[in-house]
Amino acid sequence: MLYLALFIGTMLLVVTTKLTQFLKLSGIWVLLGQISASLIIIMVGNLEISYIKQIELGYITIPFSLLFLIGFTNVMNMEKEQTPLILLLPCVSFVSLSISAFIMGYSFVSITGIWASLIIMFVLLYSYFSGKVFVGRTLTTSIGFIIAVLSLALFKTSVVTMYIPVFTLALPFALYYLIQNKFTTVQSITISSLMAVFFSVLMFVVPFNTLWYLIVGLTVLLVIMQLSRRYRFI
Repeated sequence: MLYLALFIGTMLLVVTTKLTQFLKLSGIWVLLGQISASLIIIMVGNLEISYIKQIELGYITIPFSLLFLIGFTNVMNMEKEQTPLILLLPCVSFVSLSISAFIMGYSFVSITGIWASLIIMFVLLYSYFSGKVFVGRTLTTSIGFIIAVLSLALFKTSVVTMYIPVFTLALPFALYYLIQNKFTTVQSITISSLMAVFFSVLMFVVPFNTLWYLIVGLTVLLVIMQLSRRYRFI
């Protein structure tokens, strides 16, 4: 059911975003589409966070899961079209999620992550030879939603897997927005992608207890950065 829920949720997200752009509707409709897609994952896919480190969430289980999904869905939310090279960042995240899921024996995440990374590589190759592909809001939001679902699935297994979307996606994107006016687009993406790769490698080298402190510290830093419009990406 989780595969079906992910497919329906992603299609709903795509249709809502496209209609909002085509009809020039308020951004609130995009948010409603994201909420609806997330509820499909929670209700139909039966995927939610009911506890964190043995702390039961109780009545806030669904609101917390909803906030988790919507938050990471919008990490890649971009108003302007971007070069396809920006897809290197989520590709690193998908590969990291797949490897982690394979080690944990979670087939849904590993299979979905592998297929998603292969599709991204196909888009990159097609854009390289054709030069006609540009990455818009619909694609980036859909990718963010899939990463959010896979991250939520792993989060149920181990809270430390929060490291993956934060360090291999959110933080590199924050760096990209920070340096994009100081370097060329290709240079900015290259630096951010190398940072994502570096952090993804750290996950398999650094002890989990140390990773937990890194997660808390840099998550707080990312939240603080959202207070400034200059560094805001959510």
